Amino acid sequence: MFKKLYLLFAILLAAGILVTGCGGQGTKKDFHYKTAEELKTMLEQGEPIHIVDIQVEEEYKQGHIKGSVATFAYPVESDEDKAKLDAVLPELQKDEAPIVIVCPRGAGGAERTYQYLQEKGFPESRLFILEKGWAGWDYREWTATGSE
Repeated sequence: MFKKLYLLFAILLAAGILVTGCGGQGTKKDFHYKTAEELKTMLEQGEPIHIVDIQVEEEYKQGHIKGSVATFAYPVESDEDKAKLDAVLPELQKDEAPIVIVCPRGAGGAERTYQYLQEKGFPESRLFILEKGWAGWDYREWTATGSE
């Protein structure tokens, strides 16, 4: 009987670790997300919003969301990358509008940007990552190319 309970406990523990990603940093639950549909709706309704695009310059010129602010900060790992984010902080501090971070796929670079903005004093309630990043954006009417 004891062996069966021990085995059941071990299985449940292993399943819990797999589901939560070992409880480490950077799990999806640690960040707030907006879907492409939610962001499109916000844009259509003219809601105040800051879209911070961290794609590298070449990718940004190939396509980005209209109204986004280009930082070219990807992958947001070095002090030089973070300095590129620092350049847009004054604009983000002007109001309390939500900040949506756009990176190539909505993963590591966006998460590092989110954490960096938190460190700079932006409340988590304002911070969002575009789920699936630029790769998940399918709304041509809200897409621009070049430097526009």
